Amino acid sequence: MSARPAATATVHATASAAAESADPCCAAPLPVLGRDVTVPLVTGGEVTYAALDYAASAPALQRVWDDVAAYAPYYGSVHRGAGYLSQLSTDLFENSRVTVAEFLDCRPGDQVVFTRSTTDSLNLLAQVIPAGCEVFVFETEHHASLLPWRDARVTYLNAPRTPRQAVETLERALADRDPYGPALVCVTGASNVTGELWPVKELTAAAHAHGARIVLDAAQLAPHHPVSVRELDVDWIAFSGHKLYAPFGSGVLAGRADWLQESEPYLAGGGASKKVARRADGGVDVEWHTTAARHEAGSPNVIGVYSIASACKALTEAGFDSLVERERHLIAKVRAGLAEVPEVRVLSLFGDDAPRVGVISFVVDGWNSSHFAAALSAEYGIGVRDGLFCAHPLVRTLLGSDPQDPGECGAPEAEPGERSLNAIRVSFGAGTPDEHVDRFVRAVRELVTQGAKWQYRTESGRCVPAV
Repeated sequence: MSARPAATATVHATASAAAESADPCCAAPLPVLGRDVTVPLVTGGEVTYAALDYAASAPALQRVWDDVAAYAPYYGSVHRGAGYLSQLSTDLFENSRVTVAEFLDCRPGDQVVFTRSTTDSLNLLAQVIPAGCEVFVFETEHHASLLPWRDARVTYLNAPRTPRQAVETLERALADRDPYGPALVCVTGASNVTGELWPVKELTAAAHAHGARIVLDAAQLAPHHPVSVRELDVDWIAFSGHKLYAPFGSGVLAGRADWLQESEPYLAGGGASKKVARRADGGVDVEWHTTAARHEAGSPNVIGVYSIASACKALTEAGFDSLVERERHLIAKVRAGLAEVPEVRVLSLFGDDAPRVGVISFVVDGWNSSHFAAALSAEYGIGVRDGLFCAHPLVRTLLGSDPQDPGECGAPEAEPGERSLNAIRVSFGAGTPDEHVDRFVRAVRELVTQGAKWQYRTESGRCVPAV
């Protein structure tokens, strides 16, 4: 076993050397993969692509890509092999768990379980909650938080219009519950629709005061702000690598170990099982692991896990204070630019002064959202998102529509020029240069005042340039 620490050091040294050339400065965008990609415009010529859809998937940090490339030749199966590469990969995998725990400022005894995504993490938690558990979820949640609780008693809470109202709404709901049964609150840290920050610490205090636990969906929070499990006092936290500049198919569920240890494994199979033996009657007895491995059956995504750890290190080293300050600068630019266009209405729950991350959704009078997003892409080389953003109840509430109005995520049925039950979302982060948001603001103004330069049609439910 003596070779294992040295092997790990070799990979880390190689990865660090590959990343040193980037030397990201906190005052400038962090280098991301694809920053120089050019795309064709329907009006002729090419332009550098402006990726402004970070809330869906952020581009890989160059540092993450370099670290993964440096490790890839050393890839091996973890926890199973006696060979050098397996031992090295095992160290890399478990050291990544430590890195993520440090990034989240976890408490002693907390477990870090690696999953596929935030959705997978919350579905895992939904499978391990005790029988009879009551779950409380605001209608404002992403579907990843809204939908997994199918085997529990769920109370859906109406959208609050202030942070204080959010806390009061939760307190009233918890006061009416069975005080002796288990309960869980699921809440976002930052809205994937409006970008607004939620009062997580106050909601956690309310939950704990009424004997409930709380899980934080940090998919949109962790890439933009430091997140401390210890300070927020949340019981669990979930996030995805693909929003944290590590798009290699991994996610995290971190937090208290007891419910995780007391439940049946999320998946049954190798890795989750500690001991399997045949019984005299022909059956099988299984002893499951009590560590995080209990819910990590199968061969884990080592590269995905390592990429998350690399992103955690890169963001920490860049300094969240500088990253947050720069993002505020970009948010102010976008909001000021949109405010100058009377036809644009920015969607918000808590009002213009609410603190937020770089996620802004809006509608434009006289345009359906798919048409507008298509024109931004085809005529300006700008990638945004349109639709209901996998948060249908929230967007319908913000648009003041009937809950039964038609509309679905990313597939509006309206023709260009017709009204649709959808919005446009622009989102950005640590890798976004000023030029991209400047181009976006200019494009919005030109499209509203001058109209599209091209004709568009609907194809398979999506607006595309007519050719």
